[in-house]
Amino acid sequence: MHRGIEINIHLAAGLKNENFVAEALGNLAAYRLQQERGETLEWQVLRVEESHHHHFRLVVRHPTRPLDLGLAHALKRTLDDLSNESEDELSRRFHEAMSKGLTPSPIRHVHESPDLWQDDFWNHIG
Repeated sequence: MHRGIEINIHLAAGLKNENFVAEALGNLAAYRLQQERGETLEWQVLRVEESHHHHFRLVVRHPTRPLDLGLAHALKRTLDDLSNESEDELSRRFHEAMSKGLTPSPIRHVHESPDLWQDDFWNHIG
């Protein structure tokens, strides 16, 4: 059963530390959604390696029930808003959110496009 939302994270070219930026963007967006909804969510930031290139993806789900797919729009809007900030401002927001309770999900490196909804995937994000 597909119980979550999957969003590509688009980054500007020429970033000094794209892994950190993707990690901060994904974690902040998911954390904000969790705070707005007042419920526990699970998320993972992925760096998907494909032949000769890679991209980043945010995967969010509720631990016990399907999420409304309309939430993808809210996540995209939050990601767009956050991506307009400088790396320094994003870093400041990320560390501030951690001081307020965000437990960040580190980037997980995967190859190609795995089935992100298998139970063993979620068992690894502990």
